[in-house]
This record gives sequence, C-alpha cells and structure tokens, in this order.
Amino acid sequence: MNTRPDALADTEGDACYLALKTRDARFDGAFFTAVMSTGIYCRPVCRVRLPRRENCRFYRHAAQAEAAGFRPCLRCRPELAPRAGGAPAWSTEDASRILARQAARLMDEPELWSDDADAQPGPLVGRMAERLGVSDRHLRRLFEAEFGVSPLQYLQTRRLLAAKQLLADTRLPVAEVARASGFGSVRRFNAAFAERYDLNPRELRRAREGDGEGDAGGASLTVRLGFRPPYDLATLHGFLGRRALAGVERLDADGRFVRTVRIGAQTGWLALRFDLAASQVRLTLGESLAPVLPILASRVRALLDLDADPAAIHAVLGPHFPAAEGLRVPGTLDGFELAVRAVLGQQITVAAARTLGSRLVQALGEPIATPIDGLDRLFPTPAALAAADGETLGRLGLVRQRQAALHALAEAVLDGRLALHAGADPQRTCAALQALPGIGAWTAQYIAMRALRWPDAFPAGDIALQKALGVTQARAAEAASQAWRPWRSYAVLAAWHGLAAPTSSKDPS
Repeated sequence: MNTRPDALADTEGDACYLALKTRDARFDGAFFTAVMSTGIYCRPVCRVRLPRRENCRFYRHAAQAEAAGFRPCLRCRPELAPRAGGAPAWSTEDASRILARQAARLMDEPELWSDDADAQPGPLVGRMAERLGVSDRHLRRLFEAEFGVSPLQYLQTRRLLAAKQLLADTRLPVAEVARASGFGSVRRFNAAFAERYDLNPRELRRAREGDGEGDAGGASLTVRLGFRPPYDLATLHGFLGRRALAGVERLDADGRFVRTVRIGAQTGWLALRFDLAASQVRLTLGESLAPVLPILASRVRALLDLDADPAAIHAVLGPHFPAAEGLRVPGTLDGFELAVRAVLGQQITVAAARTLGSRLVQALGEPIATPIDGLDRLFPTPAALAAADGETLGRLGLVRQRQAALHALAEAVLDGRLALHAGADPQRTCAALQALPGIGAWTAQYIAMRALRWPDAFPAGDIALQKALGVTQARAAEAASQAWRPWRSYAVLAAWHGLAAPTSSKDPS
C-alpha cells in the first residue's frame, strides 16, 4: 500500500485522533481516517472499534486517501460526508488557492461532470483551465498543491463515490449508475470500480441489499446527504418559505420542501426532509432526474449550505452574533433563476417580489406534471425570458427598467458572457453583473452570496441591513463588517433575522 507523504503531519494527526475518539459529527468531512491494518478509510463518525493511533493516517480529502491506496468504508460511507469546511480560499490573498478551489467547484457543472474525459483526460483539464483563464499545466500544479492529487484523481474519486451511493441507496441498473456518475461506458466503470475498491459494483449492491438499505424502487429515488451540526433549520425554513414561488416550490407544514427542477435537458421534481438527529437530509426525486442525480445532489448541498463548517464560522461571528450558531446561507439550484429573482426583488418587499416571481412563472414557465399537488411549473429559461416582449412583461407588473435588466441578464447568460454558479469568480462576476443595465451593487452582492456561494459577500447598501446594524450609510456598514470577514454573508443573514444587537446607536461616520 502506498503511504505517500500527503497524509497530515503528526501534530495535526494527533488532533484528528482526539476528534476521532469523540465521533463528533461536527468534524464530519473535515478529515478522513485511513487505517493501515485494514486498508480502509472512514469518516470521523464511524462507529467501528477505535483503531490504534499508530495504525492511523489522516487525510483532508477522500481523494487523497484513495490515491494512497485506501478503500472507502462500507459502514460509515464516506460519500455521505459533507465536503471539507474551513475558511474559503477567496478570503485570502492567495490567488493559487482561489483558482484551485474554483476548479474543484467547476466539477459540479454538467458539462464537466459527465463525459468521456476519463478516457481522454486532456480535454477535461483543458476546458477547466480555459474557463479559469490559465494554462492546463498551471492548473494541474495549483490543484495538486491545494488538494494533494491531480484534477483527474479528484474527479475520479467524486465519480466513484457518487456511483457507490447510487448503488447503495437506489435500485438503478448498473448501466444507469455508470452514466449518471459520469462514466462513458459500463466497461470503464466496472474497471475503475474494481481497481479502486477491489469490488465489483454488483457485489457492493448485493452487500447493501443484505443490510436492507436502498430505496424501494418505483417512480422516485431517495438518497441521503450529510451535514455538520448544529443547523438552524427554523431560520432556513423561514427564509425559503417566505420566498416560495407558486407552482415551482412549497414548504409544507411538516417541514418538507418540494420544488420542480431543470438541469440541462432533464426536468422533474424533488422533495427535501431534514433528520437533525442523524445530521442528514433525505433527498427524494422523480426518476426522470436519475441521470443527473450526482449533479443535483451537489446543487442541493449548495441550496441548503450543507458543507458549511459552523465551528469555523461561529469562531469569527460568535462575539457579534451569539444567537446565530448553526445559521446557513441558502443557495440555489440554478444561478440564473436566483439572479432573476434578485432583480425582481430590487427595492420592494419579499412578499411583492414573490408575487412578481409567481406571475413570471405562470406566464413564461414550462408546464410540468408531478405527483405533488400544486407543483406544475418550471422556472422560465434564459431563452424564454430573452424572447418575452415588453407588453407581456408589462402585464406582469414589471416596469421598463426591470424589463431591461431581465433581458440583459438572460442574453448575457445565453451567449456565455455570464456564468452564475459556484465555480465562477465572485469579484469578476459581480463586476460583469453591474455592467448590465439596471443591476447595482446590492443585486450583484446578493447573487454572489447565494448563487456563487461567496461567503464574504456583503450588500452594504441594503437599507434593512443598515437598520439592523444601527447605521445609516453603506460606508459605515462596510466598516462595521470588517471584523466578520471571511464570513460576512452569514453575518448579513444574522442581521436580517435580528440575531444580533446593533453595532452602534448612531451612524459612526
């Protein structure tokens, strides 16, 4: 077995071992424990007998453990763990880390996730490098420095763990599992699975069937997604519920969140339900979305902010927002949809923005059949919005300035000038957004906070935010926010929800 030096140093390893003893879910996904005597790597929450310290190696990422020759545990299932937390790369001055993290996030995009790049590695890395504006050689070097593995090793681990989850939690045929997890053929999938895990995919499925796990088949699939506690579910539900658009989404009284979904050519529906005791979310989706399930799962993680590290965030914000521990910044399943909703919400109340959004959905959204009452529309596409004339939009209550902003936004997305996803550079994207007519700093920062997943976004000009902070100018709000970096997006949510005392009783400027 390869014991390459990309394991954590002894001092960090000793700290990880102490955390491993507690089996505390707050450390889930922060590191993985590889056991030399078994050749297996586990999550910190695994319930197996504690291994001896001298037999343990610790890795920040599952891909590192697999590159070193370890196989994932079939009991704790590393594929369920939240992704590594900690301070975001773009909160530092290190441009190399920024690019490496952006490259990792780009792997959640459909055109990079599932193609024949495992057979022809060059094009994949080349496309990623082109999107980031660097050479593929430079990208490989930066990626390996940040993650300890190459981009292809990282993506291969992501694909195999996604396939492992589909085999364990669903009854999808192996051929569909291979396609959904990004492999160009069943033969390559079987070979990669056997080489990395020393197990045939069908053998894994039979083993999990013996445990009585997996969905019951039929017209829907269910998988589980982990997160680190604590989780402020009441605030998240309140945020999503107040903004739910008729026909597209709904928060039920029992806490189930349902909505329609479009990912590429695939459309369907999903339902989300939290299990706080198990630190998991149950994602149920219509079978039409099975081909894009790994991508959808990643977007649900962003929507619910499941990869946040509450301990790291609270260490910075706790003194200022003591009641905000476990707060999450809601993301989105589709960046364009979020941007449209942000434009609709400019200078009006949340309720008014929801009314405009619901009208837009009914007028331009594609009908869809779902088994959930009232869920019958998809959010309008960029093409549909770009083609809508002023008379149609005017009847919905949209003034000309807002119409111009929506048309410009749709056209910028259609022609590729604007990318609205977590792999996009937040500062450059904010600049591009503000160059469009009718989109100002507040809207750009709000889009960066939710669609780009920028944890340090800060709409300083927001009146409600200024009021919560006890200031009257954007400059004063910006000054007050410096102590909250790199987690200002979370501070904004805390202030909006009244989870902190004002910074001062009057404008200090």
